[in-house]
Amino acid sequence: MNEGPIILEGVTLMLLGMGFVFCFLALLVGATRLLSTIAMKLEPAAPASTSITSTVPVASDDSMVAAITAALHHHKKKSVNNCKTTGNF
Repeated sequence: MNEGPIILEGVTLMLLGMGFVFCFLALLVGATRLLSTIAMKLEPAAPASTSITSTVPVASDDSMVAAITAALHHHKKKSVNNCKTTGNF
């Protein structure tokens, strides 16, 4: 059997397919960059804000530690009760 032309045809088809995919992706990247440039030119410049203030009050470290400790205690208590009722340890 002479498989040379079949292999050559397969390689040609592979290169042709890869070429089309490469061209499509290059076109896609170019279009994305072009649209990004156009959007940046059309978008009005946003005014610079002087300062961003937080509306959430900052909790003290002691109250944060207390809240985390209570949450961990509740989770451990809940996990132990689940293990006792299901028998999964």
